[in-house]
Amino acid sequence: MTRMRHDTDALATQRTIDLTTTGRKTGMPRRIEIWWFRVDGRFVITGTPGRRDWLANVLADPRVVIHVDGADLPARAIPIEDLEFRRHVFTRPHTSWYGTQAELDRLVATAPMVEILFEA
Repeated sequence: MTRMRHDTDALATQRTIDLTTTGRKTGMPRRIEIWWFRVDGRFVITGTPGRRDWLANVLADPRVVIHVDGADLPARAIPIEDLEFRRHVFTRPHTSWYGTQAELDRLVATAPMVEILFEA
């Protein structure tokens, strides 16, 4: 992971961020508001199971921009496939809301989940 010039503790206090991806069909920037979490020092974006345009865009082009706390931070969004870590994410107190939307095993198996790796 590359080092960031921003204070990760300060960034982690912001639950809601904006995420800009590149549209997989149009090549145009697509900006959405979304939640992120820091779990074991890793910044994670997830969601409930189902089709997500932001994830399809990331799979086509992992370069993203995270807009948080007045900063526009270039990064890469890397899919998280490690089932043990995925389960760990969904069992943290600050992600408990997701458990009200789907059963834990379904979340672990099918929910979109990426790690944000910031560029230098």
